[in-house]
Amino acid sequence: MAPAVLAVDQGTTNSKAVLASADGTVLATGSAPVRLSAPQPGWAEQDADDLWRSVLEAISSCLAAAEPVDIAGIGLSTQRESVVGWDSRTGEAVGPVIGWQDVRTTSWCSSLPPGLNSLVRSRTGLRVDAMFSAPKLRWLLDHTNPDRVGTVDSWLIHRLTGCREHLTDAGNASRTLLYDVLGLDWSPALLEAFGVPRSVLPEVRPSNAGFGVTAGVSGLPDGIPIVAVLADSHAAMYGQGCTRAGMIKATYGTGSSVMTPVDEFVADGCTLAWLTDRPLYALEGNIVSSGAALAWTATTLGLPDVGALMDLAATVNDAGGVSLVPAFAGLGAPHWDRAARAAITGMSSSTTRAHLARACVDAVAHQICDVTDTIPGTPARLRADGGATVSDLLMQTQADLLGHPVEAADVAEISALGAAELAWTTLGARTGWAAQRGYHRFEPAIDAAERASRRVEWAAAVASVRTSK
Repeated sequence: MAPAVLAVDQGTTNSKAVLASADGTVLATGSAPVRLSAPQPGWAEQDADDLWRSVLEAISSCLAAAEPVDIAGIGLSTQRESVVGWDSRTGEAVGPVIGWQDVRTTSWCSSLPPGLNSLVRSRTGLRVDAMFSAPKLRWLLDHTNPDRVGTVDSWLIHRLTGCREHLTDAGNASRTLLYDVLGLDWSPALLEAFGVPRSVLPEVRPSNAGFGVTAGVSGLPDGIPIVAVLADSHAAMYGQGCTRAGMIKATYGTGSSVMTPVDEFVADGCTLAWLTDRPLYALEGNIVSSGAALAWTATTLGLPDVGALMDLAATVNDAGGVSLVPAFAGLGAPHWDRAARAAITGMSSSTTRAHLARACVDAVAHQICDVTDTIPGTPARLRADGGATVSDLLMQTQADLLGHPVEAADVAEISALGAAELAWTTLGARTGWAAQRGYHRFEPAIDAAERASRRVEWAAAVASVRTSK
């Protein structure tokens, strides 16, 4: 049988599985949805067992669609910052998965000592915010009493290895507010500040260091090594071949992530993308609502799906002066105003449903620009991936508002393929798949004056919802 790597991409709304050969050929894919609930306003939860079942379903459908293969190893790509707790004696989850977009701890974060933000930035490159893991972990410890906690990669490793391993990779750990990205270990000072005991946390390993072997997993033989683990946005960057300074990518998911590698750590908006023979750091801006905004607008306008929203938006040349600021859970980068609230501005008696649809498409692109505007020496092209990149309208709008070309990857499974590529590289294969990949290139089609006018209009709309100026 031919060898293949099984890559699992566990995301906010679905789990995907991909079988990839050593040259990057996708042999088969599978997917399964994951339910997301909001038991209270601002809360975002998933059932840990349902999440695990979705992974098993994705793997099963992927293997059923493939010719027989010899699975040489597993690569994981997982949603970041979301957390889960479990009982080490039973192996069972003792509470919900608290999602990265959950804001239940916003007030608690505001009550922390003002000086903590400086410590957090100096050790992690991040800021104290409810999006990151530490406040959620503290909530789990206070309300569910687990003796093991971790991010989603830790939960999947725990289940894949028959509840034998409690591990995470350095890139996922870097999103917790607890991991010193220079010292490459949990920070005692940050653990104390957030009240998280080291004893409940997983061991942190390099992203390609090995994370145990499969045991008792339905549909998989025992003994398959878990070779590589990456956070999903980091896996997309790896899959895009953005591995050196001067390159930039944007992932369009439920939220969006804009990342560009840097030569050395800077203590403001920097994250650890992965750790192999050396750490790779990246500047990153996290946008809270992009795909979620498209889905909300489609539902609100009575449309069946986001595809129909894009079709409606394409029936008008512009948004007719309307701006939609999707601050449903506040604003992320670069504003970081969690008290901001969503708004639609600029409507008149001539505003139509199509204008509202177009305003939402524009909002997704404007938010990417808000982040790239803060990155010194932004590269002259943007590589794009994620579900929304299938929309030519969105990608063209992005190029227009950036004033630079946008290259959209021609494969939908870029995060899974990033994890698969790192796994194959670790196993000794020659990779470099991004150089062989096709891209759909979008060139700017508006002039600088129109671009500036549209950006000013958007900035005014954002300013109208800000609570901190």
